[in-house]
Amino acid sequence: MKRLVILGGGESGVGTALLGKAKGYQVFVSDKGKIKEKYKEVLIHNKIEWEEEQHTEAKILNADVVMKSPGIPEKVALVKALLEKGIPVISEIEFASQFSNATIVAITGSNGKTTTAMLTHHVLKQELDIGLAGNIGDSFAKQILEHDFKNYVLEISSFQLDGCFGFKPKIAIITNIVPDHLDRYDYKFENYIASKFRITKNQTKEDYLIYDADDQVISEYINNNTIQATLLPFSLTKKIENGAYLDQDNIKITIDNNQIIMPTKNIALEGKHNTKNAMAASTVAHLLNIRKQTIRESLENFQGVEHRLENVLKINKVQYINDSKATNVNATYFALDSMEAPTVWIVGGVDKGNDYEELYPFINEKVKAIICLGVNNEKLLASFGKMVDTIVETQFMSEAVKIAYKIADAGDNVLLSPACASFDLFESYEDRGRQFKEAVRNL
Repeated sequence: MKRLVILGGGESGVGTALLGKAKGYQVFVSDKGKIKEKYKEVLIHNKIEWEEEQHTEAKILNADVVMKSPGIPEKVALVKALLEKGIPVISEIEFASQFSNATIVAITGSNGKTTTAMLTHHVLKQELDIGLAGNIGDSFAKQILEHDFKNYVLEISSFQLDGCFGFKPKIAIITNIVPDHLDRYDYKFENYIASKFRITKNQTKEDYLIYDADDQVISEYINNNTIQATLLPFSLTKKIENGAYLDQDNIKITIDNNQIIMPTKNIALEGKHNTKNAMAASTVAHLLNIRKQTIRESLENFQGVEHRLENVLKINKVQYINDSKATNVNATYFALDSMEAPTVWIVGGVDKGNDYEELYPFINEKVKAIICLGVNNEKLLASFGKMVDTIVETQFMSEAVKIAYKIADAGDNVLLSPACASFDLFESYEDRGRQFKEAVRNL
């Protein structure tokens, strides 16, 4: 009996444990932190051995295969010890995908992947039996066990891709690549880029890579490396023969001389970046033979993603916007780009080696005041201190919102778009976004 050890008792870990047990593995789950009660109950109910607040090496180094949570860096001593012994250390996506024959649409990128994944799933579910997993909702492993859909849309991070070796999606999407998580990649951007392109590693010409042709980083990598998949680029600026492009107010998508045209005027999501997300989702739908009418209607009635440019409330003619999901500079770039009114900007958190320079034009043009919300705001103060008249620091969301309320005038926006990770003051970007919404409602 093969021994499967799982490092991390969260959604992906427990899902993998259940699937592993069902497939005849001897399973052990080990978490250095505390395992949430709901997951403990599942493990106990299914008679799966587990431990928390420690890693017992004797029970881990005898594994045949190890699935590690994407949050655990490769650099930790335990992972190094496993790799030195030649024990494969893989991700949930890698482990689970070997037990399904589904058609997989896998989406990665620094920004936009959640919106693109949810929008793609929203379009496809109108006509296909399809699951949504990866970084969203129930784990991929658990879905394969409980209801193996014929198709899946998977949102996949670079950390999950680092643990993928045989994974082969039918359709891969790369939304964009900008510097992010460089602390996990020896502060080398090229390592992070290579990690994203692992999504294409096992693809053949029968498979497809959909990507943003306006993204210089992606285009350069494709030009300098051999990608086996059939390429379907999308662009807002140039005409594309095979793929998608914007022609005035229409998205035109051509695949093997078969063209469909989608008017953009009624797309529910606003902003240039969302036009790109719509192009990617529509290209997938066209590939999978979804009817034009279905694609059009789905783009028009999609509700959007929580914590991503989410309009919360309008108070005294001031619009409060929750963009807590913006955990890097590029995501905040899109947010500031889409602001039409003077903006009070709430920013800060755990800096991941950010370079704020690309935001400077927006600060001069649109931002009237900055509220720094983080344990350490030195870099923000140094970057923006001379650019705005009002820049204040706080470590409490409720206080940040009250300060914004005092500064903002009728017709302004108050935008939470942190450009940083949340872990200094909050559990997660979701927790940060919920606290913002609660503080706004309390005004």
